[in-house]
Amino acid sequence: MTNEHLTERQQKILKYVIQEYIRTATPISSKTITAYSLGVQAATIRNEMARLEELGYLTHPHTSAGRVPTEAGYRYFVQKLMQQVELPDEEQRMISHQFHQARLELDQWLKLSAAVLAHTSHNASLITAPKSALCHLKHIELISIQDNVVLLILVLQGGMLKQQILSLDNPVEQANLSQLARRLGDLWAGMDANEIASSTTNLLDDLALKVCDLVEDTMRRIDARSSSDVYRDGLLNILNRPDFKNREGIQQIIRVLEEHQVVERLVHEALQQGGVQIIIGGDGKWEEFSDVSIVLARYGVENKVTGAMGVIGPLRMPYSRTVSVVRYMSHLMSNLISDLYGYQKSQ
Repeated sequence: MTNEHLTERQQKILKYVIQEYIRTATPISSKTITAYSLGVQAATIRNEMARLEELGYLTHPHTSAGRVPTEAGYRYFVQKLMQQVELPDEEQRMISHQFHQARLELDQWLKLSAAVLAHTSHNASLITAPKSALCHLKHIELISIQDNVVLLILVLQGGMLKQQILSLDNPVEQANLSQLARRLGDLWAGMDANEIASSTTNLLDDLALKVCDLVEDTMRRIDARSSSDVYRDGLLNILNRPDFKNREGIQQIIRVLEEHQVVERLVHEALQQGGVQIIIGGDGKWEEFSDVSIVLARYGVENKVTGAMGVIGPLRMPYSRTVSVVRYMSHLMSNLISDLYGYQKSQ
């Protein structure tokens, strides 16, 4: 992107060209821009548009005298010209109402978040399940299923449930298993795997130690997972967009949504920074996304449990509205996650 300073008039013309192109998806002529009452002749506007093209902010299709924004033009618009707006109150209330009607389950919230992001932005969306730095135990059950076989049920903070089979040397009555589960549940409530491992000095019998080993091993394997479940929606919203008449654009969108390594890179990008991030045409480090824009945000409780969400679409994206949608959904999901995990709201 050029570092050439734009005059106030050039900035206005660039802004109006981009706004009109986002709205109409057709190349914008100087005649269209004269309607904005800039106080200059049409010839002056044509000259300014030609200058913006020389600087790399606009270009024009071979078959048209009108101009369209380049990646550099979109980036300049987003960084310096875009108006920051909030999602309208009516839409906020409608979305909030949908979440209050949903079941109080993380899986339902994530599916709904992906659907709302896609529907409200008219693009594709993805959201990753929140991942704790370390998982913490909430509840434990021990259930006898055969003479020497016990089902261990772990409920972790955030609602994740894991079941494991524990083989015993000798049969144990269900009443004794239930009593042990209550004792260990009280002792381990809110602990991570390291803290549970350090609690073995308080365990006096072999069965309790066996349960401790299995619980610790299960939680460490969960902590070691590098990825979270990904929820997607809205691919049909963009398949018929005029921006994606070529196969390459569609393939880029599908790669963003479906390829594990790509999603991992995007999530890492979002989790490293706060606020809303806008990636336009790959921003020089994502060469495979030359036809795609991505609006990303982190949600959750920083340094405790976080996920990422985003909207994926063409370069011709209504950035101001898309940013407002992603920002609001990030805030809403952060509050829900804070309540679910019992943390104070911090973002």
